[in-house]
Amino acid sequence: MNFSNVLIKWYLQNKRDLPWRNTTNPYPIWLSEIMLQQTRVAQGMPYFLSFTTAFPTVFDLAAASEEQVLKLWQGLGYYSRARNLHKTAQYIASDLDGIFPGNYSDLLKLKGVGEYTAAAIASFSYNEAVPVVDGNVFRVLSRYFDIETDIAQASAKKEFAALAFELMPKANPAIFNQAIMEFGALQCVPKSPNCGICVFNESCAALQKKKVDQLPVKSKKLKVRNRYFNYLVVADEKDNTIIQKRIAKGIWHNLYEFPLIETEKEENFDFISEQIETEYFKDNTVVSILEDNEKSIIHKLSHQHLHIKFWKVNLNGSIENGINNDTLKTFPFPIVIHNFIEKE
Repeated sequence: MNFSNVLIKWYLQNKRDLPWRNTTNPYPIWLSEIMLQQTRVAQGMPYFLSFTTAFPTVFDLAAASEEQVLKLWQGLGYYSRARNLHKTAQYIASDLDGIFPGNYSDLLKLKGVGEYTAAAIASFSYNEAVPVVDGNVFRVLSRYFDIETDIAQASAKKEFAALAFELMPKANPAIFNQAIMEFGALQCVPKSPNCGICVFNESCAALQKKKVDQLPVKSKKLKVRNRYFNYLVVADEKDNTIIQKRIAKGIWHNLYEFPLIETEKEENFDFISEQIETEYFKDNTVVSILEDNEKSIIHKLSHQHLHIKFWKVNLNGSIENGINNDTLKTFPFPIVIHNFIEKE
């Protein structure tokens, strides 16, 4: 039996029952693919269900406010995905009468849709013979065929896509794409795969050559940047607080946060309290400042590690633009701030 037949047979016996697999409707397929970029299925599933309940059609998603979308997305990270998702839904609803483009090259023109997502939608919705290439596909093919190409290089995608296209049964590209992705997710996993029970254990080149843990080859990532965030959690006499919207480009764009003092290194109580006394809340007297967490919370993003401290600042009088706790909870926050608010 050839590679694709063995793979598809394995898939039909082992596949997970996922809601976006039981349809050819491009809307839920697109939604799931955007959500599962940078996100595992187990983490993404509750978000997919929340979105399809709140926005059953692309028109519902288009009609939502950006804040509604970001609030539901809260905790999934990489928030530009949510903003692009929303803009694309508006474009499809208003410019395309709710009908998704019907082929790979037109899907590729949508905001937030790259080669992988376009290939997934084109093959799953329209059975177009285009291969998907994601981390799972890189891993399965590089191990099975012993390919040492560095997958961090731009040219790698072309090489692996050409190989996947060659292996793909042209009459049924959707099932092949699903199968190879599922095989990478469940069987040919990144660390310590159970090769003893693998359907390819007699034909996998990496296994024969004892190279499973060396493939795929991937050169080192960019250097991680450390940043130091000090959040001022204000409470006035009415127990109202204040927040601000992050409007600058960069992380957490259009999400909300408490007033922020960003410093070059982890700072002590004296430094922060002096900043607060001299720079902030000029119309109110500061009654007390309390360091909520002595050890910084380290929040890891792909190229940044944020060292976060929350400082509780009690003020006299009533603060301008203050909001109460119930209103506070309606805004979309980065998950690290959301978790802080929820535990209070």
